[in-house]
Amino acid sequence: MEIANGGDLDAKITQAKGLKSFVKEDKIWHIFKQMVEGLVALHDAKIVHRDIKCANIFLSKEGGVKLGDMNVSKIAKAGVMQT
Repeated sequence: MEIANGGDLDAKITQAKGLKSFVKEDKIWHIFKQMVEGLVALHDAKIVHRDIKCANIFLSKEGGVKLGDMNVSKIAKAGVMQT
């Protein structure tokens, strides 16, 4: 397991709210781009995360973004998923 020494996105948003400030737009786009790249990698492997939320987006102090909490993820068999 990799270290997310920057906390999670939920904590970052909560911190910004507490300071009555905003997360900068370029930072938001950086996080979003890496989230999408992670989802593409999962979907290419036929894995569906199923629990995307701010508390499951982990950040590193170096700017890395990781999708976490894969407990409810599923592998799509025969290209079809039903829940």
